[in-house]
Amino acid sequence: MQSWYVLPVLDVSYKPVSLPRRLATLLLGLALFGCSLGLLVRAELGLPSWDVLHQGLAERTGAPLGLVVTLVGVLVLLAWIPLRERPGVGTVGNVLLVGIAAEITLELVPTLDALPLRWAVLATGVVAGAVATGLYVGAGLGPGPRDGLMTGLARRGLSIRRARTGIELGVLAVGWLLGGPVGLGTVLYALTIGPLTQLALTWLSLPPPAPRAAAGSSLRV
Repeated sequence: MQSWYVLPVLDVSYKPVSLPRRLATLLLGLALFGCSLGLLVRAELGLPSWDVLHQGLAERTGAPLGLVVTLVGVLVLLAWIPLRERPGVGTVGNVLLVGIAAEITLELVPTLDALPLRWAVLATGVVAGAVATGLYVGAGLGPGPRDGLMTGLARRGLSIRRARTGIELGVLAVGWLLGGPVGLGTVLYALTIGPLTQLALTWLSLPPPAPRAAAGSSLRV
């Protein structure tokens, strides 16, 4: 997908977006992202790579899923240091809020038995995750820890494709070894989350905080 931090030269139609609106968009996106994680867990049809790791760690340690998500986010943030990535408000919010929202969703949504219902919940979780990413990333207040890890590696010389693929495969392998659930839902998520997220970013991204005198370069991911 393509970065939204590109503005036309001297665009007189530009209207700045207030910080309260950005914060509200960020919080809504983070809460929805946590809810999407909870729905994917309840569907029990396979999880995305990072969530396979989270669930595997939760089952091995007995810790609540929300706590595991938060702690993994903190550890990934430590990996930003050698990559010279800088966190923003959105980064901190991602670490603190996504796990809480996931735990609340797991408390509210019961275990599901009917297979058609589980597939419906899985599809809802995938779409909700894409919309949530469009909201919290599109708010322009800082990426999530895992997003920053990918872009940090890309700035060190790896292509976005190689960095993202390597991280996803490595995390998936570790999560699977820990007993995290891998299934058809994992494949569905991998095939659909990219296009859906790109569409969500196109529709939901807010304009950059301030216009520039000239167009900048975009980061293609």
